[in-house]
Amino acid sequence: MKGIGKTLLLIGATSDIGRATALIYAEAGWDVLLAGRNRSAVQREADDISARTGANVLVHELDILTTSRFEDFVGVVSPLPDTAVCVVGELGEQSRAERELEHAAMIMRTNFEGPALLLGLLAERFAARGSGTIVGISSVAGDRGRASNYVYGAAKAGLTAFLSGLRNRLSGSGVRVLTVKPGFVRTRMTNTMKLPPLLTAEPREVAQRIFAVAEGGRGGDVVYVRPIWRPLMTVIRSIPEPIFKRLRL
Repeated sequence: MKGIGKTLLLIGATSDIGRATALIYAEAGWDVLLAGRNRSAVQREADDISARTGANVLVHELDILTTSRFEDFVGVVSPLPDTAVCVVGELGEQSRAERELEHAAMIMRTNFEGPALLLGLLAERFAARGSGTIVGISSVAGDRGRASNYVYGAAKAGLTAFLSGLRNRLSGSGVRVLTVKPGFVRTRMTNTMKLPPLLTAEPREVAQRIFAVAEGGRGGDVVYVRPIWRPLMTVIRSIPEPIFKRLRL
């Protein structure tokens, strides 16, 4: 399907989910703009996607922690995309974040500050045009703070709240704001973890769900990639605090 005339901006292009998402859009005939901090690595992804699909794939260099460059970046992205998907994330190490302020700050800035500020700028451009879709990848870890990953979870909770507020403010503007919570995903970031198969998605599964919700309108504004996560997190959120403290999840 060529000549569809739509453009995706994918932020976090060298991640497993990012690559899978860009490929899904390219296969559907979209032009793709890939953004990531390592230009040569992003270019390799662009060349591979273009070779596989024949899509027009362009590359932008962007570090999600260099927020001072965001306004310039948004100003030069051309064409202004129809859909922007931010898959940037960094799990980090909870135990290290408890000891090292810089590591905790990196986790918080990578998962909340950078994505929120960048998506906010893009949303303003979309609102001025009167159309567009913003997709932020959050996490079930943000649904309730847990001892095992509360620094990462707090950052994702912040992103979830930001996207909720942005969605509320832009309601009726022609701009859609979606929050996607993949749950466990089999990626390089989780390759040392033992993951429960029922709760674990593959990167392409996440990408397909993003495309279906963002472009097909199926799934609502807040999407759990595997539906089982919604009732599971509802139960976890409802556990009384005195009991929850003893669980050490």
